[in-house]
Amino acid sequence: MTPPEDSVTQTSQMDPPITPAIFRHLVRLAALELNDKEAEYLRAELNQQLQAIRELASVDFPEDLPITSHGVPYSSETRPKLRRDDAVPSDLADAILEQAPEVEERFIVVPDISRTELE
Repeated sequence: MTPPEDSVTQTSQMDPPITPAIFRHLVRLAALELNDKEAEYLRAELNQQLQAIRELASVDFPEDLPITSHGVPYSSETRPKLRRDDAVPSDLADAILEQAPEVEERFIVVPDISRTELE
């Protein structure tokens, strides 16, 4: 059973895991420029994500539950056969390269990412 929405809101507002001061510090470390409205929105979103992670972490699973990468535990009888991983030439390379604004030796040229030094 899910607790009423008001109780979840009250709990997260009473003890937020990321306070405004901590969030400002994180924003400074990440060299972000946020106005007050953006910062509060992102802090609230981050706190909601952390709350969801806490809720997921609190789910009890049996110790002998097998780990799966996709949620479906295949047995050896139901496991799909592995397919060969064959490289297949494509005739689209020239058409793709023609769309690029700049090409050098059949590579697409992209602009450098500007770098700024952090304080």
